[in-house]
Amino acid sequence: MGTGDSLAVKKPFGPLSRLCHIPDDLESVTVRGEESDPRETGIPRATVEQLWRAAQAVYRSGLHPALQICIRREGRVVLHRAIGHARGNDPDDPPSAPKTPIGIDTPFVLYSASKGVTAFLVLKLDELGMLHIEDRVADYLPEFACHGKDATTIRHVLTHRAGIPTMPRDADFLKDPERALAMICDQRPVFRPGRLLSYHAVSGGYVLGAVIQRASGADARAALRKHVAEPLGLRWMSYGVAPADVEKVAYDSITGPPVLPPFSWLVDRALGDSAAGVVRTANDRAFRTAIVPAGNVVTTADELSRFYMTLANGGALDGTSVFDPKTIRRATSEQSYYEIDFTLGAPLRWGLGVMLGGPVSLFGVGTQHALHEHPRLGRPGPAHRGRAPEQRQADAQPRRLAACQAGVPDQSRLPEDRGPMKVTAFSYRTDRLTRRRGRAPGHGRAPNARPHRSCRRGIRRRAPRSSRRDSGRSSARAA
Repeated sequence: MGTGDSLAVKKPFGPLSRLCHIPDDLESVTVRGEESDPRETGIPRATVEQLWRAAQAVYRSGLHPALQICIRREGRVVLHRAIGHARGNDPDDPPSAPKTPIGIDTPFVLYSASKGVTAFLVLKLDELGMLHIEDRVADYLPEFACHGKDATTIRHVLTHRAGIPTMPRDADFLKDPERALAMICDQRPVFRPGRLLSYHAVSGGYVLGAVIQRASGADARAALRKHVAEPLGLRWMSYGVAPADVEKVAYDSITGPPVLPPFSWLVDRALGDSAAGVVRTANDRAFRTAIVPAGNVVTTADELSRFYMTLANGGALDGTSVFDPKTIRRATSEQSYYEIDFTLGAPLRWGLGVMLGGPVSLFGVGTQHALHEHPRLGRPGPAHRGRAPEQRQADAQPRRLAACQAGVPDQSRLPEDRGPMKVTAFSYRTDRLTRRRGRAPGHGRAPNARPHRSCRRGIRRRAPRSSRRDSGRSSARAA
């Protein structure tokens, strides 16, 4: 692969934009992996090439030094390519700077996409009985039970309702992780745990990492390796990398126009630093060798595609079972339905640690199928009843986590191997935490619970019109 073509700098976003250098010949910086014939999975080859042309258009914008893409359908890789440079193509680098071409096996830092991996690791430990998501965080971190946080549960942290959305300003997990964790435990919640939705960009990940270590006896990196990466044969997927592998990870760049208010305020509120500061930290050797459960999972597009294909297949891939289907049903069950997030300032849908898509979401427009439960994980629908198992499997089409019905979760999503337990449910209508003892969210309410006043309006019972008419006639006759 040659890289000697002339490089042109384009500024489609204005003269102040920071853009990468784009070669005239994109094939000179393109690598192709092994791909199956998409027609064997029911996709025309033209559709796959259309997806690749869209990826090339994104790369031509100059906003990304490199792109790596891997798409699986029905377990087969139909698109596996990379384009750009892993190093040497930062906007501050001169065109003549030495460049390292990207490869299909070059690892990247996932940033906030790490949260989904961490959430499934927590749910895996729940599946193994090492913890329970309804347990209090203080059961594993006694020092956390202060300033009204004693009732905070693991579920609260997974669903961004723990009330500690920001990190203490002087907490430095890279230099002194024990002191930083102590500062988070001593932090006062900004709202009562469970009451409001507020994106925990970094803090929630550190709490979950500490819970994983106390519950399993191993740090989050070792737990991820044992329960997820090794069973799936993933070489890179881990929290950070070994010191010898730091230079193999793609270098991140700050690109595009300057981030101005109010977006700069939003970034600073969510991450505790500017966008440029976050990228500088992410390129730091200390960050890339540390354990940051909310932000530094390192992996490749191929490995990440393999991980999510496992979820789409009900927890198994290539004969290896990693997750119970019930675990995936729980992860994709609705916890917040277009509720205003007080960190991001937008209405969002959340599952247990994973953001759900919708007609309009942070995934984009028309993303109803993003991170939704797959039909094969639930009970057979009307079209499946009375059909042979192989026909049901063919109808399921394990291509993605498909859409589930919004609103009240159905009983099939709940764990079947659990006895009576206390379930915490949230009502998006009232924005307040509701406790339903011994019942699942959405399946009736406790006998001693009063409906919220917004639910009591207009339910005054009146007799049917015919009954009132008959009652009036009887009174007249009596008179």
